[in-house]
Amino acid sequence: MIEAGRRRPGTGDIHLPVASLTASSTVDFPGRRAAVIHLQGCPLQCGYCEVSEMASPRRGEPGEWEAMRAFLEARPDELDAVVFSGGEPTLHADLPHALAQVREMGLAVGLHTAGPYPERLATLLPRLDWVALDVKGRGRDFDRVCGRRGIWQQHARSLSLLLEGDTPFECRTTVHWRDFALEDLERLAMTLADCGVRRYALQVARVERCRDPDYCLPVASAPPREALETLVKRLRRHFERVELRG
Repeated sequence: MIEAGRRRPGTGDIHLPVASLTASSTVDFPGRRAAVIHLQGCPLQCGYCEVSEMASPRRGEPGEWEAMRAFLEARPDELDAVVFSGGEPTLHADLPHALAQVREMGLAVGLHTAGPYPERLATLLPRLDWVALDVKGRGRDFDRVCGRRGIWQQHARSLSLLLEGDTPFECRTTVHWRDFALEDLERLAMTLADCGVRRYALQVARVERCRDPDYCLPVASAPPREALETLVKRLRRHFERVELRG
């Protein structure tokens, strides 16, 4: 809702720094054909990050959002949804206005976020149809994995918003064995299940181009793939859906 006396931003008034565009995806928004708009800038410093070139924040240039909107409007029969990803998309003040314009096109809206800004997430939720929340660790382990202090409390508030709200969501954890032992991963999953999370995905980190070069190296203590698959089987009775990706 636009506050009385405030002018609604036009397309040219929205400044979003677009890092890249995935024209069509069937995996980034369950059950939808989605375009994925990756926005520049992220406050976190995860060692396994494979898109570290998106981390440096910048202000969107005139024309960036207009180009995205033109792309979407030209494909009315090819897409069902738009997902805003990153980087960390909630970093950007103009994101709510872009979400509103996407919904006006008749498209569903999804969000990928690590939840560092719960107040901003709260303002976005009424315009969202689906959320994927990155869970990087349990409690203070979240801060260790993401390289920033104090983020885990912010993330916990974002998770509470999703648990208390009506927006469908999943939690997802990227697994790099420099960050986890298998028992740590199981404790994290069970903590989420106990909190009421019903959909959970484990994503195996890709090590070809990690932000931290040490994350590209083999981990001697890494459990075999079969151990991770066995863990997923054990977890299935605690969630409505558990997936192993990658």
